[in-house]
Amino acid sequence: MTIDAHLAAVRETFERLGPREAHAAVREGAVLVDTRPAFQRDASGTVPGALIIERNHLEWRCDPASGASVPEATGRDVRWIVFCDEGYASSLAAASLRAIGLPRATDLDGGFQAWRRAGLPVTPPSGA
Repeated sequence: MTIDAHLAAVRETFERLGPREAHAAVREGAVLVDTRPAFQRDASGTVPGALIIERNHLEWRCDPASGASVPEATGRDVRWIVFCDEGYASSLAAASLRAIGLPRATDLDGGFQAWRRAGLPVTPPSGA
């Protein structure tokens, strides 16, 4: 199986959210998680209020039973919306969260770049 086939198969298992849908879901209590590395956040900016958990720590921080979870990980019913820069790695991350028993995890279709193109709030890059 190729990565493209795997990604397509993963994406068939949950409903991805567009930027405006994700923005509305956050207003209703979902947790938006920026999984991008620091260099991407520094170069492009961030989404105000998004929880920053880089990809390599995601499962431990979101699993309420891990012992290393963030305060937002209050139970298995939390609606996690993860995003990366363009929406590829975040699909795999959301599938991983679902695999560890977080069934409401999903991702932001198009990632941070789609959020910005939609005109939703972003902080300026750190070098700006």
